[in-house]
Amino acid sequence: MTIIHNRPLDDIAETAPTLGGNALTRAFSGGSLWRLIGMLVLILILGFLTIYPLAMLLYGSLHSTPPGMAGEFNLNGYRSIMTTQNLIVLANTIGISLAKTIPSLTIAVFLAWIVARTDTPFRGTLEVLITLPFFIPPILTAMAWGMLANPQVGVINMVWRWATGATDPLVNIYSYGGVIWHMCQYSIPFLFLFMVDAFRAMDPSLEESSRMCGASRWTTFRKITLLLMLPVLTSSFMLSFIKGIETFESALFFGLPAGIKVITTDIYESINHRATPDYQYATSLSFAIMGLMFLLVIWQWWMLRGKSFQTVTGKGFRPSVMELGPWRWVTFAFCVLFFFITVVLPIGQLMLGSFFRFFGFYTYDMLTLEHYRAVFANSEFWRAVRNTMVLGLLGATATMALGAIVAYISVRTRWRGRNLIDSMAWLPWMMPGMVLGVGFLWAFAMLPGPIPIYGTIWALLLAYIALGTPVSVRVMTGAYHQLSYDLEECSRVHGATWAQTMWRIMVALAWPAFAVGWVLTFFGIMRELSASILLYSVGSETLAVVLMKLWANGNAEQVSVIGLMMMLLVIVFRWVQLGFIKSRISKL
Repeated sequence: MTIIHNRPLDDIAETAPTLGGNALTRAFSGGSLWRLIGMLVLILILGFLTIYPLAMLLYGSLHSTPPGMAGEFNLNGYRSIMTTQNLIVLANTIGISLAKTIPSLTIAVFLAWIVARTDTPFRGTLEVLITLPFFIPPILTAMAWGMLANPQVGVINMVWRWATGATDPLVNIYSYGGVIWHMCQYSIPFLFLFMVDAFRAMDPSLEESSRMCGASRWTTFRKITLLLMLPVLTSSFMLSFIKGIETFESALFFGLPAGIKVITTDIYESINHRATPDYQYATSLSFAIMGLMFLLVIWQWWMLRGKSFQTVTGKGFRPSVMELGPWRWVTFAFCVLFFFITVVLPIGQLMLGSFFRFFGFYTYDMLTLEHYRAVFANSEFWRAVRNTMVLGLLGATATMALGAIVAYISVRTRWRGRNLIDSMAWLPWMMPGMVLGVGFLWAFAMLPGPIPIYGTIWALLLAYIALGTPVSVRVMTGAYHQLSYDLEECSRVHGATWAQTMWRIMVALAWPAFAVGWVLTFFGIMRELSASILLYSVGSETLAVVLMKLWANGNAEQVSVIGLMMMLLVIVFRWVQLGFIKSRISKL
């Protein structure tokens, strides 16, 4: 037998005689009947999660009445969104996203350079602390900053007035600046995670050559380091800008009270804050934002087309860092300051608010534990905890399993139809959570009677799987790319069946990436609000929904109690994740 190296197993399979059969079978030539059935099932699942809500979004934008009611088809929805007011909303959305992307990228580049390219003390610990804000649900920090920087009773402004005697507040979170500031807290660690490994993998000899030619540190950083990182920076900028367009929580908490609207909050208001929910307007606006996202993704592909991301070549290099001298303590202080502002301040505010009777009255006689007792006696809270845990465990597992299958077929096989399923899995990347929520709202309402998903916990589960699939595919694609095809071929040559090869080779080697992706997906489900707020019903509330309802009812103190519990859960999961990664690395 001749082994063909560096080729997928299906290349070998395709050289064998193909099955006969009808045209559909021949379309998937080279595969067995079971493969054909499997591919069709996978296409159906992905079609239900992505194509079906998208089609119902189009249906809803053309239908004049809410889901389930008789109506007519017209273009009134699209006519209604073509107003001057919506042009302002669109300008707000793009302007805020751009305004938060530029400072976020600048700070993230500086932090990644400090951690990866300098001799700043405790860089390993700093890397963990800098990334922690990314794992904290935005709704928690939004509520914490709503208490910290409230212009009347916020702690920062109270301290400012006490220290200076001023009457005007120092900061006002309910403003354009407040919206941008809160978005930056999540954008900076996200961009840092995206860039720090690229900084770390860059050959330092290029910078050393610049220094030997007489260039200063600043000139070397500007003309060598930044230019080499340009492809990663361009990609990071586009990703951050797209995520800014999708943002919901920051604009909801800090923009709406100040009269600042973006597209996602406008969709939310048209369904939840009008006497009669205007579903046609909401779906038309959702379809418009889908078109905008599609153009941005096309622009991103065009900008990155033909550019090389290689900072590591076949030539070996010695990893080294730049010695900063006394300035290394300045860079250390900058990293600690970032952690203090983005993590310590919000958690401290939640802790403070949970032990006082009223928000803003921090005197000794106001200390109480009644908010903890109220939360523990709240049946809706315990139901939300149960729902969130069930959705997190089931959703993360199902999402990663689906992503692992899609990535395997896309990367490790040459089956016909693999590009189709890969494209279907990436489709939700262009659909903000709010837009996908509107699409599923129509999709579940239009299902036939024997399939009562609408208003149940399973509606949320399906939406979470759809939202998380692009990330899970990305994680597993990277893991499969690292595994040589020889491993599978050797297993099959030595007599192992396909199932044994999958279990003992692919699953055994790829499961660390699966576990890391599982934790990321679990965090994503815990923090998700934009789709949940549209799809939940009585009995299917999640913790994020309960927090928002308590906040809207003025129970900021109980919000602090629940927020602290969620923060504790985030820290425990993050600690387990880091411990797991460290144990895996030590075994390599």
